[in-house]
Amino acid sequence: MHFLPSDLIVDGVRISYRDCGEGEPVVFIHGTPSYSYEWRNVVPHVEAAGHRAITYDLPGYGRSERPVDRDTSVAAQTDLLGGLLDALGIEQATIVAHDIGGAIGQRFAIARPERVRRLMIIDTVSYDSWPSETWRKIIDERLEEHMQLPQDAFDALLTRQLEMTVADGAATMTGDILKAYLAPHQSALGRVSFFEHQVRHYDSRYTEEITDQLASLAMPVRILWGECDQWQSLAYAQQLAEDIPGARLTVIPGAGHFVMEDAPEPVTEEILDFLAD
Repeated sequence: MHFLPSDLIVDGVRISYRDCGEGEPVVFIHGTPSYSYEWRNVVPHVEAAGHRAITYDLPGYGRSERPVDRDTSVAAQTDLLGGLLDALGIEQATIVAHDIGGAIGQRFAIARPERVRRLMIIDTVSYDSWPSETWRKIIDERLEEHMQLPQDAFDALLTRQLEMTVADGAATMTGDILKAYLAPHQSALGRVSFFEHQVRHYDSRYTEEITDQLASLAMPVRILWGECDQWQSLAYAQQLAEDIPGARLTVIPGAGHFVMEDAPEPVTEEILDFLAD
C-alpha cells in the first residue's frame, strides 16, 4: 500500500494523506524537493507509540493535486493547513515540520497559536536562509527554460540536488530511494509542476516577514538539525533557538538536511521525547 492511502478535498483541492493511530494528533509537514515519502521511517513508529499521526502531501507535491492557476506558496499552504485540520476534526495538534514545511509550521503557529500544542521544526528554512544561490539563479533567470527540460536533464538536475540533502549522497541517495524521490516528476506535467508549484515559491519573504513575531511563540518549541546540513546552516538553528522563547535545539551528529534519511532512529526518538514532555 502506498504510504498515503487516502484522499480528501480541502478548499477545492485534492490532498493525499495518511491518518493512522490513536491519541494526541501529530501533523507531519514535509519539505522540498520532497514529499511525504521522507517520513516513511519515522511516522509508523510515532503511530505505534500511541499517537495519531497525520501525514500529507502539500498541493503541488507528491500524490496531491497539482492545481492549475492555484497559489501554492508558503502563505497559501499555511491557510490550507488550517482547512486540513478542520476537515479531519482536529482542534489542536503538535506540528512536526521540515524544510519549507517548517516555514508553514512557523507561520501557522504564529497566526493560529491556539491550534498548535507543540511545534518541532527540523532543518527548516528561516529568516533569509533561502533559496540557495543555485535555485535563486534559476528563479530569476531561467525558470521557464527549466520547465521545458527533457526528462534525462531534469533527473540529472534533481539528482544533484538530492545528493546534497544527505551526508553521503552517493551512498544514500541511490537505487530505490532516489527513484522514489524522482517518481512524482516522471512526466512533462510532473517536471513543470516542480518548477511551477515548488521552485517558483522559494522566497525568503515568507520567513523574513515573521522574524519579529518569533518571540510571540508561547507553545513548547523544539529545533532539530543535521550537523552537516549543506543547505540550512546550523547558524540559523542557533538563531532560531535564541529568538524563540524556551526553544530547545538538538543537533544530530553526522546528518545532513534530510536528517530523517540519515538518522531516522534519533529523529524518531527526539519526536517521541518531545511528545512525552
